[in-house]
Amino acid sequence: MKNEALPNKKGRSLAPVSVIIPCYRCQDTITRAVTSVAAQTWRPAEVILVDDASDDATPRLLRDLQRRYSSDWIKVIFREENGGPGDTRNTGWEAATQPYLAFLDADDVWHPRKIEVQLQYMQAHPEVAITGNRCRRLQEGELMPPLPDDYTIKPLSRSQLLMSNRLSTPAVMLKRNLEFRFEPAKWHSEDYLLWLKIVCGGHKNAFIDLDLAYICKASYGTGGLSGQLWKMEKGELGTYRRLRNEQLISCPTFVGLSAFSIAKYVKRLIESWLRKVCPAI
Repeated sequence: MKNEALPNKKGRSLAPVSVIIPCYRCQDTITRAVTSVAAQTWRPAEVILVDDASDDATPRLLRDLQRRYSSDWIKVIFREENGGPGDTRNTGWEAATQPYLAFLDADDVWHPRKIEVQLQYMQAHPEVAITGNRCRRLQEGELMPPLPDDYTIKPLSRSQLLMSNRLSTPAVMLKRNLEFRFEPAKWHSEDYLLWLKIVCGGHKNAFIDLDLAYICKASYGTGGLSGQLWKMEKGELGTYRRLRNEQLISCPTFVGLSAFSIAKYVKRLIESWLRKVCPAI
């Protein structure tokens, strides 16, 4: 397949991708995240670090990273007021210059071939507006395995995505010119709402059956946003309510999805409790 990355001044190909990383009190993890972007076989043309009014050493560290990698590659934006992850990603979205966007959280990392595999597919299938891939937890000290030669790429159905958020934010790449944005005032499930609006709005998607993104903390039951199970649940229920209000799903579908979501919430509560009782789980 043709490599449509663009050559930079040093002769290295740059992929036409803007990487957006929201940053808030991430002084312990942001270097690891940026390093995983710099290590891409198809290096993105730009990285946009958006600081969401951090009150620790994060702003200083972001400036250090910009000096290390150059301001031509890393853009740093400092927000004066904390607006949450969705609004922060929107700020990066508006500053992006490349035709494709990829999102990474400050405490997560990518496989070195993430951009290569994902962008290559999207360039070969311009009708696809959004793609995702498998995303799993990376244990401390664990190395990323090499990618298999054979893997599948197929679309997620509307029903599949409604049943659960199969597109983790660090796994997503989408076209910059989409008319949708993250809901600014929504702090939980804001990513899920965006993916559903895109898919329910008729845009084509594809799911790459490879582990290309890695979460460096447990998905739930730990500290930070991922530990706030009830807030996460309210966020998901609010997402379904929003889709219903915008007539993107029917009333029976809304009721069924809400009941299923609550059942998953109870399951997560049990699993979270088990993690505390048996940390090895």
